Amino acid sequence: MSYNKYPKEMKEAIIARMLEGDETVMDIQRDTGVGINTLYRWRDQAKHQKGLSATTKYKNADKWSSQDKFMVVLETANLTEIEFSEYCREKGVYPEQVKEWKEACINANDIAREKSTKAGKELRAERKEKEKLEKELARKEKALAEAIALLVLRKKADAIWGTDEEDE
Repeated sequence: MSYNKYPKEMKEAIIARMLEGDETVMDIQRDTGVGINTLYRWRDQAKHQKGLSATTKYKNADKWSSQDKFMVVLETANLTEIEFSEYCREKGVYPEQVKEWKEACINANDIAREKSTKAGKELRAERKEKEKLEKELARKEKALAEAIALLVLRKKADAIWGTDEEDE
């Protein structure tokens, strides 16, 4: 006994939206409330029925999800140059796009490491600046306390001995 939770028309409309490629699966999931795994299964089944892989030709390859781009990189990793060209034609992508996606995949961890290294350097620089400002503040507080002490002493001395102005 097969239980269909969603009406056939709704399922077909959602699959059509996914295959157009104008929206991400996450957008469709938020819009429809259908589970993300269900959507991916529907999409993959529809593509398989049409004889297409999980990364079928979309209207605009730049709108592909990161997952789809990664799948293309994996699918093309061991292809010869001729097979690679045929694959790109079949999918409607330029070989340069796939090569850029491959570079992005290869450098993904390097970018994260560079960001953390840069953040660490910035943090150290900010700590040094903070220490410098704290030292300057302490010096100025000390100078201010000294100036106040001198003013208080001058006032006391004037009260005891009188001011030079009164003698004249």
